Amino acid sequence: MSDEKPTLRVVRGEPSAEELAVLTAVMTATAAGEDEPTAPLRGRWNDPAHAHRRPLQSGPGAWRSSSF
Repeated sequence: MSDEKPTLRVVRGEPSAEELAVLTAVMTATAAGEDEPTAPLRGRWNDPAHAHRRPLQSGPGAWRSSSF
């Protein structure tokens, strides 16, 4: 026998062999670090929505509010 501590330990209840197998499979997959690929984050410089202008305002003083 080895001197390693058990990774999983049942504290309460009596799980079946199938339940322990599922738990072991899930914990092994989680520890392997196989994450789903995520979309890379985009900055605002290449965001298509950033290229759109705000709607132009009409009326008195509209030219003052037209600048960014």
